[in-house]
Amino acid sequence: MTILPVNPTENASLESLAAFFDRCRAAARVDGRPKLVSITLVVDALDPLAVLESIYDPNELHFFAENPKLETALTGAEAVLSFEARGPGRFAEVQAWVDATLQHTLAVGTVDAPFGGPHFFASFSFLDDVETSEVFPAARVFVPRWQVARAGEVTTAVANVVVAPDADLRALTERVWRAHRTFSVFDYAASPSADGAPTEPGGTVTASEIGDYRAAVAGALERIERGEFQKIVLARAKDLTLQHTLHPLRVLNDLRQRFPACYAFSLGDGHGRSFIGASPERLVRVSRGKLETEALAGSTRRGASASEDAALAHALLRSEKDLREQRLVLESIARRLAPLGVAVDVNVRPSLRRLANVQHLSTPVLADLPAGVRLLDALAVLHPTPAVGGSPRESVVGEIRSLEGFPRGLYAGALGWLNSRGGGEFFVGIRSALIDGNRARVYAGAGIVAGSTPDSEFAETELKFGALLEALRRGRVDLG
Repeated sequence: MTILPVNPTENASLESLAAFFDRCRAAARVDGRPKLVSITLVVDALDPLAVLESIYDPNELHFFAENPKLETALTGAEAVLSFEARGPGRFAEVQAWVDATLQHTLAVGTVDAPFGGPHFFASFSFLDDVETSEVFPAARVFVPRWQVARAGEVTTAVANVVVAPDADLRALTERVWRAHRTFSVFDYAASPSADGAPTEPGGTVTASEIGDYRAAVAGALERIERGEFQKIVLARAKDLTLQHTLHPLRVLNDLRQRFPACYAFSLGDGHGRSFIGASPERLVRVSRGKLETEALAGSTRRGASASEDAALAHALLRSEKDLREQRLVLESIARRLAPLGVAVDVNVRPSLRRLANVQHLSTPVLADLPAGVRLLDALAVLHPTPAVGGSPRESVVGEIRSLEGFPRGLYAGALGWLNSRGGGEFFVGIRSALIDGNRARVYAGAGIVAGSTPDSEFAETELKFGALLEALRRGRVDLG
């Protein structure tokens, strides 16, 4: 990526912007190919989810993710560039496409600010390939036209445009100029989506379960006893038809308020469908040469009183079955990262991760990222982790589809972003739902190991379903 010594806030005018794009078009003509031009501004404080809601168009791609622990949130809407891949080489193909795009990128403004410069929003399905009935491709990455991000007290707004050798500079300039003025002084009240749509709970018309979960768990336990594998994660899916149309971002806002310790996320497919959720699980983060990931496995409910909550936590921290499940995940992470030269200490006792409705065993992992190893290299070897797949991975992952009875799609997939400096973050698409108008498919899973029982795992998934179902009942919007 080439960073030009141009300050877009100095002598800011329609004429100076047109002159800048004229220079970019000249560079495109010299190279004989389009240029991605990225303009970054630091602006007054904005809520990225509120911005996305205000410009939300169901017929455009969008991405939103919030990491409360790091006090970060970012969103992007409308794709100016996109790429899809499938098969076992999909991570490498996405990385190659990102690299090629950056070779022909011109960036100006406060590019060194948090979330400055172009960002690449990506999603990878649970499996290397998807079935024809699935909504999202096996891998997709896109550069948004508009990006707004918050990191602590700093908010950045980024406009990305493609300038072709024969670009219509007038139309391009006017579009970006309008956006610049909009994000410099953003008016939520003026947005068409800011009207207060009703949020009262609405009734569910129908709810149908796919498959027989208890039978699937029983079958998995028999195979574990025969030594075919040590752990397998099995999910449930419920198809809901509601009496009202769902606004995915309002459902999401309800989830992020109730689960402030989770990644709140939404990914739109550009055809009116959105995959949303509140995930507790980071898959991998890379920043300043450090790799962060997490082993998350073993769960129990929250107590109705402080004493009950503490007793449940105490039991979880001493549960042989849950500690074994946690250890399997941590050892698998270490084994997968070792060929990349990433060293992981497996002799660390897990701690508690407490969420609003459930508590987990968690072991954070922090390691140096060797030179030449990229974020997507680590993602390719880590995904799917035993926390959402099983162990050993080679034996388990191919068996999940037949046991569950439905395609996972992005459920338990990897969603996140990459920047131009090699950093980025991906989380696991769990505690999630696929929303399409007044219909939704909700997902919840549990890890099956020796000592599991069909009834206890069913109860765990019911607990995880609860928050999603409540958010769906509240996330209505009147479109008439």
